[in-house]
Amino acid sequence: MGKSTSGWINGLVGVAIFAGSLPATRVAVAELDPVFLTSARAAIAAVLGLALLLLLRQPRPTLADAPALLFTAIGCVLGFPLLTALALQHVTSAHSIVFLGLLPLCTALFAVLRAGERPRLPFWLFSVVGAAFVAGYAAMGDVEASLKGDMLMLAAVLVCGMGYAEGAQLSRKLGGWQVISWALVFSLPVMLPLALLNMPQSLESVGAAAWIGLAYVSVFSMLIGFVFWYRGLAQGGIAAVGQLQLLQPFVGLGLAALLLQETVSWTMLVVTLVAVVCVGGAKKYA
Repeated sequence: MGKSTSGWINGLVGVAIFAGSLPATRVAVAELDPVFLTSARAAIAAVLGLALLLLLRQPRPTLADAPALLFTAIGCVLGFPLLTALALQHVTSAHSIVFLGLLPLCTALFAVLRAGERPRLPFWLFSVVGAAFVAGYAAMGDVEASLKGDMLMLAAVLVCGMGYAEGAQLSRKLGGWQVISWALVFSLPVMLPLALLNMPQSLESVGAAAWIGLAYVSVFSMLIGFVFWYRGLAQGGIAAVGQLQLLQPFVGLGLAALLLQETVSWTMLVVTLVAVVCVGGAKKYA
């Protein structure tokens, strides 16, 4: 098996792991406080990441790397997990997954801002059309019931795009999985006390499904998924394998329907497809 083929396989595994994050979070927040879920998953993943860094004797980041690690931690360790956990108290995971269609575009926008590039006109056309379809979908149905969840999901996508862009830049120096591991370790002094302060009063009252959801987002979404994802990018090329992220909404919708028996409407599928097409076009001209 060549490196290119191996890269595509690793990238696909990473996307599949990430796609399970929102359904798992949806299950967990049914019984666990969103702040506890966010801080506990980060603390658990940080301990595992630190063990990997020490076991494999990875070099420490320098002081100059601290700002990028901070923004990566804010976007990927704190912002996206907390905002999605809060959003999933108001909307279903199937509904929230549609917003992930904007994540690759948001990441590209932050990359453009950081690199000072000048995208061509088609980039902005695809961006506007994709954003319009997602905003239109969010405005459908009972707006009052879902507006808060929709705004939280949009904020989550925004900060995650920032975290991905900052982490991607730093990964050229430290390596991909090393960046997320160091970002987790960087956040541990905050996340561990936060988890302890927000623990459920009675652990026995929390069902097995919620603990399984916490375990999934801690071990797989927060750490293992990044191992496969960044390995795939390194083996198959960032531009090529990075396009696999566009499949994440489809995989997520399938998981939401299969595992949570949530309704996936034709409207959700159509909007997700349009968003994916627009993101693909925008990335092509970025």
